[in-house]
Amino acid sequence: MTRPVELHVRATPRAVPEVRHRLREYDYDVRLCATELLTNVVEHVGEGAPVRIRVLGAAEPGRVRVEVTDPDPCAVPTVRSAAETAEGGRGLVLVSALADRWGVEQGPGGKTVWCELVPDREPAGLAGRCGAFER
Repeated sequence: MTRPVELHVRATPRAVPEVRHRLREYDYDVRLCATELLTNVVEHVGEGAPVRIRVLGAAEPGRVRVEVTDPDPCAVPTVRSAAETAEGGRGLVLVSALADRWGVEQGPGGKTVWCELVPDREPAGLAGRCGAFER
């Protein structure tokens, strides 16, 4: 397990590659989930919102937990289908396909969207794990 990381950023498009770079010691899936969850904050909570990103060991050995906390307790993310030609709308589809589990914890001061992954695991194939990619 790589060392735990806690980052504090503002939700901006520019923060996404910065976070990806700062998490470079983690595998691709961990970085992708963290940046997709951050992108959701940019899109649905708003640019400039304060965000805390934590990457740490999960309760079960061998797992990594990614947490993205923002100040809006009401904007709860949901997995939705995106049209084939849509330029967005696949972030949580990717997170749900890559993570073993994910969820949302709401509180009076905001919410935390989290996911747990097993790093460096062979991919099971997105089409088999996520109906949105099946034809």
